[in-house]
Amino acid sequence: MPPTDASVRLDGGALVFTGALDRAAVAALWPQALAALGQARRFDLRAVRHIDSAGLALLAELAARGGHVLPLDGDPPGLAELRAAYRLSPPLAFDA
Repeated sequence: MPPTDASVRLDGGALVFTGALDRAAVAALWPQALAALGQARRFDLRAVRHIDSAGLALLAELAARGGHVLPLDGDPPGLAELRAAYRLSPPLAFDA
């Protein structure tokens, strides 16, 4: 798999993602994001260049495991289309 420039860090209650949230990034980001999830109060996607279905799956799984609604800051290219295609609400929960 090619290297990725994506990263995740906890900053003031925000889980801050940067780079491209794509298939190449998900495996590397998962352990870090999961470890910080308990302290996260929102997802900051403002520095995300692009998101694909694997990146959306990462965010949706983190949101589901968070146990409460985690608002999203930012709207990276691809997010709105993928959210609509997978019928996810704005906080990345499956619409009934």
